[in-house]
Amino acid sequence: MKLINLKPLVLAGMIAATSLSAATWKYAFGEGTSDPQGIYATAFKNFIEENSRNEIELYKVGSLGEETDLMEQTRAGLIQFLGQSTGYMGGTIPEMDIFTLPYVMPTDTKQLDYFFKNSKVVNKMLPKIFNKHGLELLSIFPEGEMAITTFEVFHSPADLQGKKMRVMPGSPILVETYKAFGASPQPMSWGDLVGALKTGMVDGQENPTVWIEAYGLDDLTKVLTYTGHGHFNASVSANKEFYDGLSKRDKKLVQEAADYAHKTILSEAQKLDAYGLGRIIRTNPTYKIVTLTKDEKNVFKEKAKAVQKSFASKSASNKKIMEQMEKDLAAAEANAK
Repeated sequence: MKLINLKPLVLAGMIAATSLSAATWKYAFGEGTSDPQGIYATAFKNFIEENSRNEIELYKVGSLGEETDLMEQTRAGLIQFLGQSTGYMGGTIPEMDIFTLPYVMPTDTKQLDYFFKNSKVVNKMLPKIFNKHGLELLSIFPEGEMAITTFEVFHSPADLQGKKMRVMPGSPILVETYKAFGASPQPMSWGDLVGALKTGMVDGQENPTVWIEAYGLDDLTKVLTYTGHGHFNASVSANKEFYDGLSKRDKKLVQEAADYAHKTILSEAQKLDAYGLGRIIRTNPTYKIVTLTKDEKNVFKEKAKAVQKSFASKSASNKKIMEQMEKDLAAAEANAK
């Protein structure tokens, strides 16, 4: 009887098993690598690759198409991870428009941090809703306070009457918001914005300060105004079928990577916003920076109530989200330190 040396076979099997455990995953996001979504994605990638044999391929804005293309590719399983602003997601997941509603989210960074860490809306309700759309929600985080850049100073909705304001496509709430503010909203992709400002197709737009400075939007307009109406937020999700097919070990790895990246961006985003404003002041000294007074903000807040009511009336799910959001934000205001 001929004896068979099993050691090479066992070793080969171990090598094969190890090889199968390594994978390359695609992660696409709607910003540049040095922007908040890019910082999150890089932190996520680094954690995955430092703690496993898996690799992450990052695809920044424009690499694989527009925002709507990225969502379609992720839901189809062509992309495993997606970083996208909540404003873009309203067209696919209507409940995500809660983060775009004017004068709902606080501008205080400590309250925001507490909210995103402890919110039942973020941690309990939205994950179930994402699952229904073929996605696994991993994180939602703030990128910076929204600012509006225009060619002329404004202090009231009357000043914005008829002004053409670019808004992100895919979010009906943004359209409703700027109509309520007196303006004429113009849904438009990011790629078309610069040309539209140069040619006068639009009279203004909104974005966090870090974006305004990084992409030279202050050079294309004359005034930056803080209305206090909200924050720019982003989400990170995974294709659900892909996520469900992961081993327990890899699921744990993905969750830990998301937690690590979330903590990273919470501290970095605040710095970026402040740096962005500082650079604008230094490099563009004639650029006008305006912060609306409390009384001026109150006029806009009154206009915003109709938009908030409209969101809650669209579905029973929206109403529940809105009711819980109010509780979550009250808790954040009471507990943030």
